Amino acid sequence: MMNWDSTWEQIFSTREWGKYPPEEVIRFIARNFYAFTNRKQIKLLEIGCGTGANIWYMSREGFDVYGIDGSATAIAKAENRLHSEGLKAHLQIGDLISLSNFYPPAYFDAVLDVACLQHNSIPGIKIIVEQVKTVLKPGGRIFSMAVASGSWGYGLGKEVESGTFIEITEGPLESKGLCHFFNLEEVQELSNYFTDVQIEYSLRSLNHQQQYYKHWLVEGKKQP
Repeated sequence: MMNWDSTWEQIFSTREWGKYPPEEVIRFIARNFYAFTNRKQIKLLEIGCGTGANIWYMSREGFDVYGIDGSATAIAKAENRLHSEGLKAHLQIGDLISLSNFYPPAYFDAVLDVACLQHNSIPGIKIIVEQVKTVLKPGGRIFSMAVASGSWGYGLGKEVESGTFIEITEGPLESKGLCHFFNLEEVQELSNYFTDVQIEYSLRSLNHQQQYYKHWLVEGKKQP
């Protein structure tokens, strides 16, 4: 079964991408892992790591970092950046619905999703979350950023399932392939896979305050 959207290979091949992590990622890592004396003992995985902005940051901070993405171009760009700065990470080309084919069970202290799950179908998202839970250690943490219903781009393409659009014609998600916009109930349902769940959101206006872009911010733990 293949879930990855090959549109992203073209995107990563033809566009420059952000090089620095969002503030939300830095806060999550700092709050949960900065206190550890030996950071190399902390294994962190980013799913859909793209060209490696978050991988670069976590590697610089001294953690044992892993990343997986379906795009060979994205992985190559991430590897080149790390190499140019003398940094290391374990990078893998692969489909996220097969995480357990690449990593052993109960292996990671945290798994991060930074606007990756949203670019999958609803069935695919559920499979990936199950896979994430499998590769997390008991007590391991999940962090997810996902676009919310109503954000700029919602309804501006062809709806292929409830809340999921392709061929979006405006906004940050224009020409980004398939995208699912999460409502709160869907976020809460996916959070049922974990314990100690915290759901927040970030919001920014765009286009002279005519539109907005809202991210759900979800944290939780795998039950010990």
